Amino acid sequence: MTIGILGAMQEEISPLLDHYKTYETIAFGGNTFYKVSLGDKTLIIACSRIGKVHSSLSAATMILYFGCNKIIFNGVAGGINPNYKIGDLVIGEKLCQHDVDITIFGHPFGYFSEGKIFTQTNEALNKLAKEVAKESNITIHQGTIATGDQFVSSKERKEWIKKEFNADAIEMEGASVAVVCDNLNTPLCVIRAISDNAGDEALISYEEFLEHSAKQSAALVIKMIEKIN
Repeated sequence: MTIGILGAMQEEISPLLDHYKTYETIAFGGNTFYKVSLGDKTLIIACSRIGKVHSSLSAATMILYFGCNKIIFNGVAGGINPNYKIGDLVIGEKLCQHDVDITIFGHPFGYFSEGKIFTQTNEALNKLAKEVAKESNITIHQGTIATGDQFVSSKERKEWIKKEFNADAIEMEGASVAVVCDNLNTPLCVIRAISDNAGDEALISYEEFLEHSAKQSAALVIKMIEKIN
């Protein structure tokens, strides 16, 4: 079995590379992929780079070039659910693109022609993530994650995204990866650690808690890998 693990930034995959230590480095499609051999499992780890285009390219490469059977997206997100605390984990049960707007043609926000507003992730992988979190005494939620090609720091924009999509967290890659996996019939799990709160000071909190949150998310993924069969 070949499992792809993506993070948008190097900080989000560094804990995984530090853990596995031995890996092959492969350059392809303008990116670097790290191949880890674990008995009957092979991991393909990569920093997708920020944004929907880069993450889509990386996810498609993992599936079509490296033959990944499952994808886990690991990283951080901004919280807009007031019940989420910094360091909590959230599983993206479904994801949407909050910056898609063809409402002038009578469609709702987030809708693409011949597409859908929300894309579901894999129930079995999500269940495994929750089981591992419970065993590890890690706080984890399951909710809706909104994706867009913008770092959202304003309270007003966050409130709009929360109201329009009933979203719990926001980031810049998850929904685009979900669309790729949905169209290529590849099970996906999106796990995000909350790196900043729902106030206006997003940039300050994000920089301060990025490393801690990324390690929290990566620790869960490592334990998931051990249990996937």
